[in-house]
Amino acid sequence: MTDTLTAPVTGGTDASAAAEELRLRRELAAVYRLVAHFRMTDLIFTHISQRLPGPDHHFLINPYGLLFEEITASDLVKIDLDGNAVEPSPHPVNPAGFVIHSAIHKARPDAHCVLHTHTKAGCAVAAQQGGLLPVNQMSMEFHNRVGYHDYEGVALNLEEQERLVDDLGTHPALILRNHGLLTVGDSAKQAFLRMYYLEKACEIQVTAQAGGAPLILPSEQVCEYTARQLSGEAASDFEDHDAYDLAWAALLRLVERIAPDYKD
Repeated sequence: MTDTLTAPVTGGTDASAAAEELRLRRELAAVYRLVAHFRMTDLIFTHISQRLPGPDHHFLINPYGLLFEEITASDLVKIDLDGNAVEPSPHPVNPAGFVIHSAIHKARPDAHCVLHTHTKAGCAVAAQQGGLLPVNQMSMEFHNRVGYHDYEGVALNLEEQERLVDDLGTHPALILRNHGLLTVGDSAKQAFLRMYYLEKACEIQVTAQAGGAPLILPSEQVCEYTARQLSGEAASDFEDHDAYDLAWAALLRLVERIAPDYKD
């Protein structure tokens, strides 16, 4: 574990900041392990970043070269919006991760966490002209709430940042054409849960299409109402405000069983 996490802290403000950073590091490390567990990884590639509180615009990102199943809280690299490490680290940062994530963190104050994947189902839907279809209830969460960004090559050019941010807009998710999926959240757990269900929606769509039979798609009115239900915008006879907190608590218990070293 790095000195940042283990050194004794004396000032009240410093102690609070250190405690919050440790909490965010552990939550982000847990998300890395969950992405690995649910097989949403691409070797050492793709990225998940977490904004740190404070005026310095620092955020945490994975060390380039480690598998997601290896990443611990202290491994995460703290960088600024220019991609520079702000604390000593033996690990570099993936340049494409910096280009994509720094642009979104800078443009979206609500995007505390940005999660990007290259899964088989996600890339398959990203290659389809129609994009994500309302094939299933899981996909309806993203109905009219997902942006699309055309492929421009490997994300190594800063000039792409403005177009990427414009295409994401205010949406919680982005499908990068011929590339993969991206979600944002006000926390790592929210970004992960969104990605989990976006990935499931893509898997269901590809599976349904593979059957060859015509697909049944609900009306625009039903799709929009379902999206509003799932986001808590629409009233229903019964409501379940605790669903995602309960799901996250269950996921943390899973991480504790399969990868208890994530906190290190």
